[in-house]
Amino acid sequence: MRTSVVIIFLIIAFVGCNKDVIDQSPIGTRTPAPFPQPSNFPPAFLPADNPQTKEGIALGRRLFFEKRLSGDNTMSCATCHVQENNFGEITRFSTGIDGSIGDRNAMTLHNLAWGSAFFWNGRQSTLEKQALDPVENPIEMKSNWPDVIAKLEVDPFYQKMFTAAFGANSITKENAAKAIAQFERTLISANSKFDQWQKGTYTFTSEELAGYNIFNTEVGDCFHCHGDLTTGNLFGAYGALQFANNGVDSVLTPNTGYEFVTGDPADRGKFKISSLRNIEYSFPYMHDGRFQTLQEVIEFYSTGVNKTYTLDPNMEKEGRIKKNFTQPQKDALLAFLLTLTDLEFLSDTTFSDPW
Repeated sequence: MRTSVVIIFLIIAFVGCNKDVIDQSPIGTRTPAPFPQPSNFPPAFLPADNPQTKEGIALGRRLFFEKRLSGDNTMSCATCHVQENNFGEITRFSTGIDGSIGDRNAMTLHNLAWGSAFFWNGRQSTLEKQALDPVENPIEMKSNWPDVIAKLEVDPFYQKMFTAAFGANSITKENAAKAIAQFERTLISANSKFDQWQKGTYTFTSEELAGYNIFNTEVGDCFHCHGDLTTGNLFGAYGALQFANNGVDSVLTPNTGYEFVTGDPADRGKFKISSLRNIEYSFPYMHDGRFQTLQEVIEFYSTGVNKTYTLDPNMEKEGRIKKNFTQPQKDALLAFLLTLTDLEFLSDTTFSDPW
């Protein structure tokens, strides 16, 4: 009997000390987290190999706000993706841990479960892959995943959280990315005045309704890329409609936009069509943050569109690229855009810093 006890103890000690031994046993403690699919949204893209669980979401939330993911322990995902700014940032370009400044405005994060291409140029196809990039980006977090994992492995708190979410000895970059992706899929914004209007609990003002009609007809011609009728109420990229050159540049720089991914010059200057939800709080605007206000954006679409060889066909109708909106039309468009604000999302404490 004593011999059996000794053998069992030695096995346990060996497994506990050998980090190469991975627990492959089924995990029965994970709690499924049903996905809250809004009734007025299209079906979300939920990967079978990373199901939503309460434990995974809780871990992902911690990691999203975890500064030890950066090289000098000063920067987290939330540094550039601030909740009250629609999980975006108010500076034109993102700044890394050593003061390095990029050339892109941080994309807003909401309704990501409906995305199938990430970053402005669409270089990653899943949230899990997207979550890996910023950590090792030399002008962002400027770290590397082996160092990050080493920091997390010695923390008893993360040992418990990873075990609960993915099993024993599961602190890996792949699981960290899975957890962050699970949390990010919970960032659902679907309770704006527009949503309430669709459900019959809010009535548009005459100006808001006029703006909606301008937006969703050839008068404004916004709906081809952003309209609720074409993007399933997401007001941004969905399905086959992902990237467009909207005419912000008169000269196209080689290898910019989606061309970086495809290598096709026909994709030069095409950037991901971002969502207009909570656009009131998403300034500055465009991939390079060149516009500070929505009034500037509306004026650009009215008189400032540049014609280049990859300009989206929807931007040019009958040889005309200038909309020349009247002031009442500009005011109405702005009024409608403000109905896409979801204040509940911007202040929901389940998305805030848990530390």
